[in-house]
Amino acid sequence: MPMITKRGKELLGDPALNKSTAFSEQEKQTYGLTGLVPDVVESIDTQLQRVIMQLGHKATDLDRYIYLMNLLDHNETLFYKTIMSDPARFLPIVYDPTIGEACLKFGHIYRQPRGMYLSMDRRGHVREVLRNWPVKDVRFICVTDGGRILGLGDLGANGMGIPIGKLQLYTAAAGVPPGGMLPMYLDAGTNNESLLNDPLYLGMRRPRPKTEELFSFVDEFVEAVQEVFPDCCIHFEDWTGVDAMHLLARYREKCCCYNDDVQGTAGITLAGMINVCKVKGTKLKDESYLFLGAGSAGIGLSNLLCSALVEEGLTLKEAQARIHMFDVNGLLEPSRTDLADFQLPYAHPHAPMKLSDFAKAVDDFKPTTIIGVSTTGGAFNKQVVEAMSRVNERPVILALSNPTDKAECTAEQAYTWSGGKALYAAGVQFAPVSYCGKTLLPGQANNFYIFPAVGMAIYATRAKRVTDQMFIEAARGVADQVSGEQLEQGLLYPLQSNILETELKTAARVATLVFDSGLAGVERPKDVEAFVRSHVYVPQYE
Repeated sequence: MPMITKRGKELLGDPALNKSTAFSEQEKQTYGLTGLVPDVVESIDTQLQRVIMQLGHKATDLDRYIYLMNLLDHNETLFYKTIMSDPARFLPIVYDPTIGEACLKFGHIYRQPRGMYLSMDRRGHVREVLRNWPVKDVRFICVTDGGRILGLGDLGANGMGIPIGKLQLYTAAAGVPPGGMLPMYLDAGTNNESLLNDPLYLGMRRPRPKTEELFSFVDEFVEAVQEVFPDCCIHFEDWTGVDAMHLLARYREKCCCYNDDVQGTAGITLAGMINVCKVKGTKLKDESYLFLGAGSAGIGLSNLLCSALVEEGLTLKEAQARIHMFDVNGLLEPSRTDLADFQLPYAHPHAPMKLSDFAKAVDDFKPTTIIGVSTTGGAFNKQVVEAMSRVNERPVILALSNPTDKAECTAEQAYTWSGGKALYAAGVQFAPVSYCGKTLLPGQANNFYIFPAVGMAIYATRAKRVTDQMFIEAARGVADQVSGEQLEQGLLYPLQSNILETELKTAARVATLVFDSGLAGVERPKDVEAFVRSHVYVPQYE
C-alpha cells in the first residue's frame, strides 16, 4: 500500500485508498481499522463475486448503474476490477445506452459530487476554482456544457454524467490511470424549460448566453487549465454542433485538446469504412457517401474521411465531391442561406431537396454508404434501405445515433430490408441477427474504441498537441484487429470482450505517430508498445 497519512474512518472514506474487507491484519493495526471492518481478509476476487451477486439482484440497468456509481464512490479499485472483468457486459451499463437514461434523471439520482462544477458566475476566478481540485497532476479534463447530450439535446447540468462516464472509459477500455482524471461541467445555463422548472435540477436556472459571452468564458477556462494543470489534455464533449466545431478550431493549435464528437466519431466510422473496403475489395476513394446529419459529428466525420481520401491520392475537392449531406432543412446545396461556415465545402450544386426526399437522394446520388448522425430514430426506413439495395450489391448502412431509440434503423431492419446484403453498424450494440440460416453480426461504431486509445497514447507520450492524423491512425489500428472470419459475418469492429488488448495495440500505433511527428513530451523508447503497456493501470490492491 502507498505511504498514506489517513487513518480509520477517514481512510475508509477515500475511494482511491479504501480496500474495505481486503485490508491485511497488519494494515488494520497500522491504520486504526480494527473493528471498523469485518474481521476477515478477503481477496479482490472474492469482493468481485459479491459485487456480481448484488448486481444480479438489481431489476434494471439504471439500478445497476446507480449501484456501480456508489461502488466507485467507496472503492475505486473494486469498481474498475468489476468493469474490466467483463467489459462487454458492463460498458453498456456505465456508458451507452444506460448513460442516456442516467443523464435524463441525473438530478434525481444524484448522491454526491464527482468532478467539478464550474459556473459562469465564477468568471474571473476560474484559476482559484480549479486549484480546489485535490489532485494537482491532472492529465485529462473532459468538459461539457450539456448543450447536446447524446441524441437527447440540451440537458444542462444533467449532462455531467457524460464526462464522468467518458473518463471511466479511458481507464476501463485502455488502462489510463484514473487518478489524473477530472470530469467537469461548465455551467452556462440551459434552454430546457422542463429542467428550469424541476425543483431538483442541479444547474443555474437561466437561459444560455450569447456565443460571444460563452466563448469568452471558455477562453478563461482553457487559459486557466494550462496554468493550473500544465500537462492536461482537454477533451471537449457534447457541446452544440456549431460550438463544438468553432471551439475546436479556436484551441486545437494553442493547447493539447480534442473534441470526441468531432474526431472520435470520425475515427470509429473511418475504422468501419476501412473494413467495408476489405470486404468489398475496394478502396476508400472508390466509395461515395450520403450523410443524414450535418452537425459536428457529420462534418467532423466528413473532414477526417476527406483527409484519408487525400492520403489515397485524391485532391481535397475530389474528396469532398464524394460526400453529400442532409440536415434537418434538407440537402446542403449552394442556394441555402442557413449553412454554417464549416458546412459549405459539402454544399454541392444540385436542386434543393427536403429532408423527406432522402430516399430519392439515394437514387439520385447512388451512394455506396449512408451514414446517420441525425438523432432521428427510424430515419433509415424501408424505402431508404431498399433504395440502397437497388443501387448497391453490398449497401453500407451506418446508423450511428444513440441512445438506442435514436438509431436511424436497427440491425434487423437493415438486414431484412436489404435481403441480407447490408454491411451494417450502429452507435449502440444490437444482438446478432439470423437471416436465411446465416448469423449476421452487427458492429457497434462506438467512440470508446478510439478516444481511450488516443488518450493512452497522449498520456504515455505527454503529447503537446492532438492531430487528426492521430485519429486516422487509431482508426487503422482498430480496423486491423478484426479477423477475416469476423469480416465474413459482417462484423466491422473488434469484439468488446477483449477491448483492453485492442486499445493498447491501437494506442501503441498512435504513440508511434506522436513520436514520429515530434509532438511527444518524453524521449522515444526503443519499444513503443512496451512503453505504452508500462503505463497501464491494473485494478489490484497495493
